[in-house]
Amino acid sequence: MTIKTREEVFDHLRDTLVELFEIDADKINLQAQLYTDLDIDSIDAVDLLLKLKEFTGQKIKPQQFKHVRTVGDVVDAVMNILATAHA
Repeated sequence: MTIKTREEVFDHLRDTLVELFEIDADKINLQAQLYTDLDIDSIDAVDLLLKLKEFTGQKIKPQQFKHVRTVGDVVDAVMNILATAHA
C-alpha cells in the first residue's frame, strides 16, 4: 500500500461515514465531533474501526483511538498507523 496523504485519508473517512452511517457529507469536516455532531456511538465506532483496519491493512489497537474526538483526530490516528507501518 502506498502512503496516503492527509486529504486522501479524509476523503476515504468521509465516504466511509456516509456509506456506513448515512451521514450527510456536508456535515463531515475535520472539526466535526464524532459523538455530538455526527451521532456516532460506541457500536458505530467499532464498525468504523473495522473499516479503517481494511483501509490501512494494519491491526488497530483501541488505545490508538482512545483520545479521538473529531474527524481530524481520526485522520491523524490513521496517518500515524500508516506511518508506523511504513517505518
